[in-house]
Amino acid sequence: MNTRSVRPRTVADLLWDVSAAAGDRPAIVMSGETTTYNDLRGRASSVAAALVDRGVKSGDRVAILAERGPEAVAAYFGAIAAGAVAIVVNERSRPRQIEYVLRRSTARVLLTSQALLAEHPRVLETDADVIDIETIATERNLEWSPRPPGERGIAQIIFTSGSTGLPKGVVFSHRAMLSAIEMVVGYLELGNDERIFSLLPFSSVYGLNQLLCAMWTKSTLVISISSLAAKIVAEAREQRVTVIAGVPPLWLQLLATPTFGAQRIESLRLLQSAGGHLPADAVRQLRAAQPHARLFLQYGMTETFRSTFLAPHEVDLHPNSMGREVPGASIWIVGDDGELCAPGEIGELVFAGPTMAEGYWEDEELTAATFRVSRGGAGVTRRVVHSGDLVRRDSEGLLYYVSRRDRMIKSLGFRIGPDEIADVLYASGDILETAIATEPDPIRGERIIAYVVLRPGGSSRHLEQFARFELPRHMQPARIEVREALPRLTSGKYDMNTLREVQVRRLCCGGPASTERLASPSVAVSFEAGAVSRDICVT
Repeated sequence: MNTRSVRPRTVADLLWDVSAAAGDRPAIVMSGETTTYNDLRGRASSVAAALVDRGVKSGDRVAILAERGPEAVAAYFGAIAAGAVAIVVNERSRPRQIEYVLRRSTARVLLTSQALLAEHPRVLETDADVIDIETIATERNLEWSPRPPGERGIAQIIFTSGSTGLPKGVVFSHRAMLSAIEMVVGYLELGNDERIFSLLPFSSVYGLNQLLCAMWTKSTLVISISSLAAKIVAEAREQRVTVIAGVPPLWLQLLATPTFGAQRIESLRLLQSAGGHLPADAVRQLRAAQPHARLFLQYGMTETFRSTFLAPHEVDLHPNSMGREVPGASIWIVGDDGELCAPGEIGELVFAGPTMAEGYWEDEELTAATFRVSRGGAGVTRRVVHSGDLVRRDSEGLLYYVSRRDRMIKSLGFRIGPDEIADVLYASGDILETAIATEPDPIRGERIIAYVVLRPGGSSRHLEQFARFELPRHMQPARIEVREALPRLTSGKYDMNTLREVQVRRLCCGGPASTERLASPSVAVSFEAGAVSRDICVT
């Protein structure tokens, strides 16, 4: 159990405090090399000193574009220790995406490496001062102390993955981020000697969470850069990891890897899933694959860091649930009329708690629409986040995710959540992955399209028949399309925009090149295995 007694003042103090107390402990293990907390603090100190020497002031924005590893971590803590606002850019971003983040945030500096920039097809166009991390992170200055942040107390701007539109810059204070990490460490019951597996980009809240939890608990972050599931499993065993956090597509890949379920990862004691809905069938498989490890199912959005979790003792009984409020938070379910929903009724999740973001960077209109003031009893007001997520609460107080408000499907007069359809398709036993999309239909309203990756030996005909028997007519896919892989964002989530764009291009070109009509006239299976080109599919 973590026993931290003094709460850090800033996010940078996480590193400085551990270095002062246990500097020789391993902070990061990557590719067989170990970086101690003292070494990491020294690198971060040299970054901070170099930024200040170049005129960076408290509150200036400093972007970090680096491969996930010790240099990226040093740059992150160094920027914050300089009093700047950190912005971590996903290292797999393309030039146009990077330029958007730099321009939108008015970043003063971009910390990166020439080697990474050389991988891009063109030179970045930016007003930011581009600095090579490797040229400033060589000295080890243990005398540097973190500077206070700007007057707004902002630690970081986290740009969303852009799965439903252009990325938004979500502004977090030091207080909110520290509250979030303290809360997550508490309910996960993380100890002071964990070996936390890092598989997700630091640019996302979820990936950053693993790094900051390791710092909070004086633990070791084991960074894996492999994209192959079998190698990830082998590395987890070799490195004796105790904590693995993943998004549903990653868990589905691991479950499809024989070595994951063939024997226990004996060191493993905790599994976390967040970043989307993990189907109930996959939850059961995950429990069976590593039965000795506690499984936490979690829900959150960037704006709140983490909102709910399902405790391990409830997972087997309620594998479809997103759990209950995280400690210190309050959640309401509100209908379209603004009234609280009764148990079983679907409404929008509204969140209040100490982990809330300040709003969106330089976007007062969107901030006002999402972050609102709610008036409670006795005239008490509090700030809340309207999530845009539709959920329901059962009579026991457990929450269940239905859909994004802007992803609710309207077919034949019914409102349908995509995950409801996906859960049934997974239960067929024929598929490894699926993503549900739609296209306009003059009669139905929306026509449901299921993109699937079949299991070895899986049958598209059996899948079609299963869907026809198990789903009501309004939830049946109008078409099931088989793919070798599904497009993903750099965060690991499915890229719904790309799926929609591919569908629009196909419609403009007159529909699928090869389609087999099956028993049900409402369902077709496309065998265009190569329809998603290599440059679109991100695995």
